[in-house]
Amino acid sequence: MRPASEAEKARQAETFAELCRILSPSWEEAACADRVEAELRAMGLEVERDDAGNLFSRVRGRSERTILLCAHLDTVPPTAPVEPVLVDDGWENANDGILGADNKSAVAMILEVARRCSVEGSPVGLELLFTVAEEVGLQGAKRFDTSKLRAEFGYVFDHATPIGEIVTASPTLYRVEAEFHGKSAHAGIRPEAGRSAILAAAHAAAAMPHGRIDDQTTANLGYLQGGVESTNVVPERARLLAEVRSVDPDQAEEVLSKMIDALHDGASHGECDVDVITEKQVVGYRSKPSSPAVVAAEAALRAHGYEPRRIATGGASDANVLEAAGIPTINIANGTEHNHEPTERVSVAALDSMLDVAFTLIDEAAVA
Repeated sequence: MRPASEAEKARQAETFAELCRILSPSWEEAACADRVEAELRAMGLEVERDDAGNLFSRVRGRSERTILLCAHLDTVPPTAPVEPVLVDDGWENANDGILGADNKSAVAMILEVARRCSVEGSPVGLELLFTVAEEVGLQGAKRFDTSKLRAEFGYVFDHATPIGEIVTASPTLYRVEAEFHGKSAHAGIRPEAGRSAILAAAHAAAAMPHGRIDDQTTANLGYLQGGVESTNVVPERARLLAEVRSVDPDQAEEVLSKMIDALHDGASHGECDVDVITEKQVVGYRSKPSSPAVVAAEAALRAHGYEPRRIATGGASDANVLEAAGIPTINIANGTEHNHEPTERVSVAALDSMLDVAFTLIDEAAVA
């Protein structure tokens, strides 16, 4: 497919700015979804919206091969209205808050790709998936019925690093919740009759694995709360939330086991009981360099002057959910900067370049 025209680039930028103005924190994406659905229907495409709010559409191709293009509609909670402005050849929020380029730059790009392909045809069939609630544990993708998909492989454009990076390995992630149960007592009169749940939780927290365990593994204690707003009561309850993630699934389980042991040891130290709940929130993946998805992506990037760099990341994306469902999927960096921060921005060059890369990617996917 030919490179993007100036008109296509200008329209993509306009769509991007309009989408950014529509605030869409997780589970509040309806207005943004309405705008995207209207765009797709104006192209003559059929659109399905599921109970979660995910949008799904298809574009016919000239071959039997079908690929998936995916982006998410939600953002982290905005702290200010979004008014996109151009500063030094890049889009920023004029107000003190996120821009929403994560992931609306990809949404706008996919819409522009769909627009051309719906008119001129595509060398491969396209399945377009716009998910909700990605920022809160990939919840939209998890609720999407992946049995609808016919794609042989797919792409998520949701890595906020320089263009050229390809996420070929992403971690398995476990969430850990612990509830400590002690016994309350008057702290000044009968402290020996009490059993401090906070003390037990603190002991567990000090013994748990923390931070970077190795180059593929991290652990984090994200929340610890207990007691009441009074100093004269031995606290009988405390709650702790933590996570373990690793690109190596065996290492993830090993660190998780150490974390659970620390929780039980902490409870024993404080003579308390503890209820521990673990949940595998994300299933990790590792893509082979020879896979069609990787081969096509690298060829498309090289065609536009980018040297592909395969990376492993500690972050997760909708690609993890799609991989777990049997759709080989990789996450491609889109050039967004400082996502989730008030200084978030994306350059005009990055937006334009990713549109060119996407058009070429479709050609490459047909022969990979």
